[in-house]
Amino acid sequence: MDIYLVRHGEAATDWGKSSDPGLSELGREQARDTATDLLTLLPDNVSLLSSPLLRARETAQALAELMDKPVVVDDTYREIPARVALTERKAWLGAFMAGEWSDQPDYLIAWRDALHQELALLPNTTVIFSHFLAINAIVGKLTDRSETVCFYPDNASVTHFKISNGQLELASLGQQMQTVVN
Repeated sequence: MDIYLVRHGEAATDWGKSSDPGLSELGREQARDTATDLLTLLPDNVSLLSSPLLRARETAQALAELMDKPVVVDDTYREIPARVALTERKAWLGAFMAGEWSDQPDYLIAWRDALHQELALLPNTTVIFSHFLAINAIVGKLTDRSETVCFYPDNASVTHFKISNGQLELASLGQQMQTVVN
């Protein structure tokens, strides 16, 4: 069974400027392109899930409209929980991204483990619209990487996983980005 984790399209603003930005015009174009690419890979009974954050929901909407399917919003797939004020997020994010999982507090380990557990329990082929660090958390866990960032998924890229014999496995990484995280 296939699981596709799609990073949201380009956000209209970066992490330090808005707690929940929508997509930029480029982000909407990226979402449409990815939706068109995914359409040929998906069975009729595919499920569509999204982080509750606006940029992920707007990215999901492009595929939902093409398939005439609803998107279920699931808090499990939201971006990493940053327990700091908006004005401190950029610095916090930089420190987190330079770190290792062994240095992280229990609540972040629990967040990563919950992501992994929920993905492994999905009952059918699913496309999930999520975020840079959520995707990294799963890839890192499945590949036994110690660093919090082990690759740089581009906006609207698709990272492919499979569930085989009850185990979640990485099938392929999404296209990597050439710019800063937004």
